[in-house]
Amino acid sequence: PEVTAVKQQLGIIGNAPALNQAVERALRVAPIDLSVLVTGESGTGKEFFPKIIHRNSPRKHNKYIAVNCGAIPEGTIDSELFGHEKGAFTGAVASRKGYFEEADGGTIFLDEVGELPLTTQARLLRVLENGEFIKVGSSTVQHTNVRIVAATNVDMAAAIAQGRFREDLYYRLSTVGISVPPLRSRGNDIQLLARKFAADFAERYMMPQITFSDEARRDLMLRPWPGNIRQLKNVVEQIALFEAGKEITPRILSHFLPETSSNIAPLSANARQGSYEQEREMLFNLIFTLRREIDRLKARLDDNASGGEKITETPRHLVKFSEPAPIITHRHTVGPIDIDVADDDDTVNLDQEQVIEVTPAPATAPDRGGSTALTLDQIERSAISDALTRAGGNRKEAAAELNISQRTLYRKIKEYGLE
Repeated sequence: PEVTAVKQQLGIIGNAPALNQAVERALRVAPIDLSVLVTGESGTGKEFFPKIIHRNSPRKHNKYIAVNCGAIPEGTIDSELFGHEKGAFTGAVASRKGYFEEADGGTIFLDEVGELPLTTQARLLRVLENGEFIKVGSSTVQHTNVRIVAATNVDMAAAIAQGRFREDLYYRLSTVGISVPPLRSRGNDIQLLARKFAADFAERYMMPQITFSDEARRDLMLRPWPGNIRQLKNVVEQIALFEAGKEITPRILSHFLPETSSNIAPLSANARQGSYEQEREMLFNLIFTLRREIDRLKARLDDNASGGEKITETPRHLVKFSEPAPIITHRHTVGPIDIDVADDDDTVNLDQEQVIEVTPAPATAPDRGGSTALTLDQIERSAISDALTRAGGNRKEAAAELNISQRTLYRKIKEYGLE
């Protein structure tokens, strides 16, 4: 009865044994002031369990703060969690309390805790051990009395083995572990959730409610649902919008569940490692686009020169290649590409909003008649350095110009020694 009452209070739908066990475990640990780690795939509803723990603990009348660690840039996460003093960094015009100070006496939920930088992990470990923390830019030790409930969809054993997560912090956070089952293992709960999402949509937007045939309900239960409850809700709401008032058959259902969705597997280690290669590919594409633009502008210069005309417009943005012309070597998908832009010290005027200067790196191996090879790492470092210079050191503006996230930019700055 206690488990049922809690599920009704928070709107948790389902009666799968694994779900009930997870709720019961949260209720058992709630009165005891221990750290809890909630694990499970993305979209399974892990955010409900810290609320269960907080509402049934002695801290229920104090603050409950939920923090998405994966959504805070690496350069500011220490300030967000622990606060900062005035003048601690550029833009710190006043002192600010962090979440641990604000939640003193209450509960903090650290979602996506596996995304925390290693430096922040060390500070979090100190809070867990003795309740002490130091604001950014301060030398004064402060104390806080908070209960930490963390959640992650990361394989923590793999993260520890790869050096991305501290083993001692893991054991501190996981004093009690709660595992949330994926949707595909919850049986009839899939039907209950689909019916609930359809009813909620119809009520919210005052539309005729859809129903599911027996065959369609069986089809829903056979799907693997890699996105779990979040994916199921999105699919049901799409169907409720475009097929309002109808009985949904497997044929209709198939239009909203393409075959590719049933073949989606959880993100593999190789796919995670591929994210870095995607960033490199993005920068390479930027350079390749620049080459095409320069070829077009060089053709304009040649046309003007042959016609005896003189370009008198004041150059605003310059791209200069010194002799010999560099070769960009993409080591993954394409072969060497020559950038034949300017002979000797010719300067090409651009109509773009960027200034990029590319000079050949020290030659390690001559190629194509003595041309110097410039690796993609060197091009990437130069592009980031130039973007930071143009932004006056403002990393947010530099990241926007490069079309990458601030967290990626911070990692690249460290990797290339551009601090």
